[in-house]
Amino acid sequence: MSLLPDAVRREAFAEASRFRGEFYECLTARRDELFELVDAVLCADGPVKTPVDLTLVPEHRRGHGALYGALNRGGVDVARLRAVLAGLPLPRFEGGRLVLAVDVSPWLRSDAPCSAERLFCHVYGRAKSASQFIPGWPYSFVAILEPGATSWTSVLDVVRLGPEDDATAVTAAQLRAVAERLISAGQWAPGDPDITIVMDAGYDVTRLAWVLRDLPVELVGRVRGDRVMRLPKPSPKEYALAYPQGGRPPKHGKEFRFAKPETWPEAAVTTVTDTANYGKAEARAWDRVHPRLTHRSAWLEHDGELPLVEGTLVRLKVENLSKEREAPPVWLWSSKTGATPADVELWWQVFLRRFDLEHTFRFTKQTLGWTTPKVRTPEAADRWTWLLVIAHTQLRLARPLATDLRRPWEKPTRPERLTPARVRRGFRNIRAHLLCPARVPQPRGTGPGRPPGTKNRHPAPRYDVGKTVKRPETLKAIGRPGRSW
Repeated sequence: MSLLPDAVRREAFAEASRFRGEFYECLTARRDELFELVDAVLCADGPVKTPVDLTLVPEHRRGHGALYGALNRGGVDVARLRAVLAGLPLPRFEGGRLVLAVDVSPWLRSDAPCSAERLFCHVYGRAKSASQFIPGWPYSFVAILEPGATSWTSVLDVVRLGPEDDATAVTAAQLRAVAERLISAGQWAPGDPDITIVMDAGYDVTRLAWVLRDLPVELVGRVRGDRVMRLPKPSPKEYALAYPQGGRPPKHGKEFRFAKPETWPEAAVTTVTDTANYGKAEARAWDRVHPRLTHRSAWLEHDGELPLVEGTLVRLKVENLSKEREAPPVWLWSSKTGATPADVELWWQVFLRRFDLEHTFRFTKQTLGWTTPKVRTPEAADRWTWLLVIAHTQLRLARPLATDLRRPWEKPTRPERLTPARVRRGFRNIRAHLLCPARVPQPRGTGPGRPPGTKNRHPAPRYDVGKTVKRPETLKAIGRPGRSW
């Protein structure tokens, strides 16, 4: 039994019921079946192995035909749903700061030649040399992170990458739309700390920082350890002393080679923090470090002179990883200049919190069954993906109401430390007190079906696996701040 005060419980029940009602209004076609399908996912015993098994859950009152009909031809107002998610209570870091994480997770469909718009998705193996490229649908997720050790995130948006999409352009548009929705919902106001967006090394963080420079955001991304950047150009006085003969002042300073410490100047900020898992964590930061851009790749069609995208470079070194393994240094780049020691500590700590999004991916795939349905069309995959985002959001809202229904072999857990899987175990008891706007199904009998002995005269078309194509006109367009997306 929950030990929360009655007022807090009533507020939590009201918030969860309000969200369920708004989600029902976002459904435009076959809304009753889609709503009950989400409840079946949340109330099923154990992991979801196949969608048809959900029709046997008591909370699902319709047949398997209705389930497949809703996945294939249902309707979800995604734009309205995104606005609803942005208006929910969101976790914040110290000072009321919002921290977002963006990452891509694939829905692998290697044996689905009848499914359109598949791409080659990069999949990591047990070793670096075992990495593979498998056909599937890659999805880009944006979620709010929580402070502290937790496996909870608040998913705000998800976009499927198409064969002709550029990853940087799609990510820039997605992050811009999420930030604007948060501002419109009152989650950020002038005077609040900038929204921090953290990402891994697969993203062009400097390009994204330039594209999103008109928004109140600061980007933090990991960069490879073999990179070469440039220090800020010398001041006029320093240049006059170094080059008394005169000449054109340089645009960039000296090279900063990550692999050569002799090229590193004295760090502007140095912090040392004691951690429970990694020993001492030393972070050294250099201000106004930037890449030397050229008219290639994403900057191929850039108009005019290439910009100078300056930021703060951070080198994080810990004593040891788990099992006393030696830890290689991690390089981070932030779009903010003039950083303080508090900023440097925040950046590497939120980067470590970025891995909480991996827990969300694993939970949605292994427990909620995100990639288990063998749907044919990418539109059906998008529909199922959004349903599971709603299911995960309902678990987050029901988190204060859950009790620890642990197995005999599991250790007791404090209420605030319950994982999404443990909250899901008791959701059926919580659902009985929540709003359920789905209507009672009307029996209509069964259809005749295909006559015995007949064959399907309209076989499904086959599609080749596409490749991600970078469109220069799209990259040229996203370089202008304030552009309508």
